[in-house]
Amino acid sequence: MPFRFADRPVLVTGGAGFIGSHVADRLLEEGCQVHVLDDLSGGVRENVPEGAVFHEVDVRSDAVADLFQEHRFEALCHLAAQMDVRRSVADPQFDAEVNVLGLLNLLEAGRQHGLEKVAFASTGGAIYGEPDPSVNGGVSQPESHPTLPMSPYGITKLVSEHYLRFYNDTYGIEAAALRFGNVYGPRQNPHGEAGVVAIFAQRLLRGEPITINGEGTQTRDYVFVGDVVRAFVAALGRQGSGIFNVGTGIETDVNELFRHINRFTGAGAEERHGPAKPGEQQRSVLDISRTSEVLDWRPEVDVARGLEETVEWFKERE
Repeated sequence: MPFRFADRPVLVTGGAGFIGSHVADRLLEEGCQVHVLDDLSGGVRENVPEGAVFHEVDVRSDAVADLFQEHRFEALCHLAAQMDVRRSVADPQFDAEVNVLGLLNLLEAGRQHGLEKVAFASTGGAIYGEPDPSVNGGVSQPESHPTLPMSPYGITKLVSEHYLRFYNDTYGIEAAALRFGNVYGPRQNPHGEAGVVAIFAQRLLRGEPITINGEGTQTRDYVFVGDVVRAFVAALGRQGSGIFNVGTGIETDVNELFRHINRFTGAGAEERHGPAKPGEQQRSVLDISRTSEVLDWRPEVDVARGLEETVEWFKERE
């Protein structure tokens, strides 16, 4: 049966981070008993919403089992991760320890103490790689697109999806894996590839120079955090398991991104280009038709409006 939110105990891992804190906010609005688990290696305590119970715990810790035993979480929103693609390449063992063994630690505790549903933050671009011209004519990448992750980060996300399928088949724990595009918005840290919005906003507001890698024509599917949260909650509330792309279906290149942020900050900075990053993915754009149909969800915030709201948040912080 569908997950009922009101007064249900839910654990949000990574809930002191960018996306996780917004998910925790929304679940509190839905009436859940929200617990946040975060080791604060990337998140900050001030992001944890008032009304949520905070546990400063690593997902790999033995304390996870104690928390599940005490609170009997019925749902898990798993957003805690080692999310830096470059670090995953430099230290794939650490990446796997956090992203795979951390997930298994949570699932093992959950299956022994009544866990019913998992909503998992996966990734679109890092799992699919470059669009395959034989799929959708290369225009966009559906969930059926070949999965060819080029980094350990993408590999661990794909492996995690397979473990979730195993726990669903074997123990009946339903799981929704949401393959995000490049999420941006308030509370974002200038960390990782998707952090380009935060990096540009901070530097332009501070009058610091920006150098765009290569010609700046490389594209990503930038999706606003508020839209991601709506998809996350819709997937959590839906009966059954599945994989869902969460993006806009629209490509935005780095040059356009820079021009929007330059305008909203009022920086008037010169557009400068440097050497391209070797091996950088050139295109990423998600087909969201299945998500729209199954979850009755579509993005509501276009990139210009979302960037303006994000820049305003950074202005307040500066």
